[in-house]
Amino acid sequence: MIKLGRLAWIPATLALCAALLPSPTAAQRDYMGLEDQPGYVPNAAEEQLSPQFQRQMVLYRTTEPPGTIIIHTSERYLYLVQGNGRAMRYGIGVGREGFQWQGLLKITRKQEWPDWTPPPEMIARQPYLPRFMAGGPGNPMGARALYLGTTIYRIHGTNQPQTIGSAVSSGCFRLVNNDVVDLFERVPVGTKVVVRQRPEL
Repeated sequence: MIKLGRLAWIPATLALCAALLPSPTAAQRDYMGLEDQPGYVPNAAEEQLSPQFQRQMVLYRTTEPPGTIIIHTSERYLYLVQGNGRAMRYGIGVGREGFQWQGLLKITRKQEWPDWTPPPEMIARQPYLPRFMAGGPGNPMGARALYLGTTIYRIHGTNQPQTIGSAVSSGCFRLVNNDVVDLFERVPVGTKVVVRQRPEL
């Protein structure tokens, strides 16, 4: 269970901010889909994932050392290598068509309840989005963020748990908040992150 503590006032503030934002048109809402809905706060039932995407220890063969994060975008899973042929597996949401990528990076920063500043590329596609939103339950970045290298990409939480298992983001990897908190506590800055389109053979 994630404790909000001093941030318990944020939902009301976000609701006020959302009310002051221009409302997207019907066409914009269609484009918006499930990607970014700032201000929405999911309930506990929505945070419950289907069994295949629930966090669990699995058998996993890799040559990467324990502590490495391996992401398979085609499978919609993130693996935290444990050694002895095992890994902690998390269900994730990934980049939609045209926004998927692969590579080798490291976690360069960790942030609790991160603020959200949509990059210029996202603003260009969705001009109705806020230019800044403080961290909190209704923030699309969710409860935690792990920043990848010097890129704009992150592993982060989400206020749209129903998107786990889908390809809807602009290239970041999203987990439900309880899972991203669990991952956040397990990995330090400097952790190696391997992003693959397909599993190892």
